[in-house]
Amino acid sequence: MESSLSFRARLVHAEAGKRVVQLSAWRGSQCLGSALGEAENAELAEERALERLQSRLNHQAPAPAPAPAEPPVRHAVVRRPPAEETSDPAPAAAPEAVQPTLPQAPVVEAQEPATDPEDWSDELAEIDIQLKRLGWERSQEGTYLQRAFGHPSRNRITNYADLAAYVRSLRVLEPGCDPASASIPLRRRDLLQQSDQLLASLQWDANRGRQALEQQFNLSSRQQLSDEQLLAFNMQLETTLIGAGSGAPAAPSPG
Repeated sequence: MESSLSFRARLVHAEAGKRVVQLSAWRGSQCLGSALGEAENAELAEERALERLQSRLNHQAPAPAPAPAEPPVRHAVVRRPPAEETSDPAPAAAPEAVQPTLPQAPVVEAQEPATDPEDWSDELAEIDIQLKRLGWERSQEGTYLQRAFGHPSRNRITNYADLAAYVRSLRVLEPGCDPASASIPLRRRDLLQQSDQLLASLQWDANRGRQALEQQFNLSSRQQLSDEQLLAFNMQLETTLIGAGSGAPAAPSPG
């Protein structure tokens, strides 16, 4: 029996007057897709994410049917009349195997490693300040870190981008909020992975993706974007993908 469709919501960005929710659709253990929604509160952002996700699911192109298998080639065997047969004919050479041509996957931009600063003391000091502002003890910080990064200690954060995302997320939380339900950051590598998936769905190569970046941000690489800009870029890609699926014109190419 086929599993029913379920949805999972996640608050991935919060600041004054702005919330971004990521909503994903699941059938059993299979993720069918996800979408982002932005609004002034989380409830409305979730509704917008649901509208975008349903539109994408409704217009997903069906998987191409497999090409029919070619019938086996039968080679006729020609025999000489019995009176002329003097020896067994030499076996015919086997036809040369033809390698099938595989479709090329869309080319996405290579992820260049960003240079991390060596001194993280300012960020670590701000974390302590923000925790005092929120009124969180170490155990409450551990609860939040476990949800956001999969471990309960800031000492296990080894990537500067994750540390910076942690600091930004603490800044927008309200004092006294519950760490078990407070919004957690969408990490940069998650944003880049989502971007890769959207570019592949659009079948854009590196040049087309670069054109979109130049149009929207006047930049040529995703590595030059801030996390907020990368989130906005992904939302624009989603809008383009939905428009392409519904037959609406896609974003214009640069002139």
